[in-house]
Amino acid sequence: MNRFEKFGVPRWVVACLLAALVVACGTGGGEGDDSQTTPPGAGTGVGGAGRGPAPVNLQTAGNFALLAESAITNLPASSVTGNVGLNPASGSGIGLTCAEVAGIIYTRDSAGPPCRVRDSARLTRAVADGVTAFFDAKDRQPDYVDLHRGNLGGLNLGPGTYKWNSGVTIPANLTLTGGPNDVWIFQIWQLDIDLSVHVSPGVQIVLAGGALPQNVYWEINNAELGANSHFEGIILADNAIVMGTGASIVGRVLAGSVASLDHNTVTQPGP
Repeated sequence: MNRFEKFGVPRWVVACLLAALVVACGTGGGEGDDSQTTPPGAGTGVGGAGRGPAPVNLQTAGNFALLAESAITNLPASSVTGNVGLNPASGSGIGLTCAEVAGIIYTRDSAGPPCRVRDSARLTRAVADGVTAFFDAKDRQPDYVDLHRGNLGGLNLGPGTYKWNSGVTIPANLTLTGGPNDVWIFQIWQLDIDLSVHVSPGVQIVLAGGALPQNVYWEINNAELGANSHFEGIILADNAIVMGTGASIVGRVLAGSVASLDHNTVTQPGP
């Protein structure tokens, strides 16, 4: 069950709304020139001091580097810098050990790693805040729609809100160029698309010009980060996030179902 079903919204209603949005928005920035940074979208970024949309308010979900609802699987050893939480599933579904987490592991019950801290209320609030952030990101007005038909390999994207009506592949390095107050929102969630984002093995998301990972938001259905790839930003996933062997992320992994780790490094961004 996805989050729309949880909130009682029929699939046909969502599909109609999405179709209307596509008609209204057109094709956005079109194909463009791969060698150039896309012009900034609407908005003034963080605190009115940048470019692109206003940041997504994560509220208490922003206190976690890794937060999931169904399970956190892990092939050791992985490394997580920041807090870890699982809810509403039992803490027994956390596959990380205490030594793998430089932060607090929160559970709703007494199961899980021996260093766990039981705090059901904190987790319930954080998951709810994550859902709110997901919908906030989803509902932003896009500056670009279906840019390069979802193939982002080799592109250089300026701050703005980008929407795709199909899955996105990143087969070569993707660069985001902007300053520390600039914001990016990527909307890649669609009904009946099993995989929203696929990052090929060894590919990197590169931040240039002072851009910060805490100002990059990926609103998606599912994501697969290829082996030894490197990702930047906050992942707001309706369903699963699968990290291939040796993949790393500077950002936050907020999964609506399962977060799957395999010798990975997850590092929360700065304040």
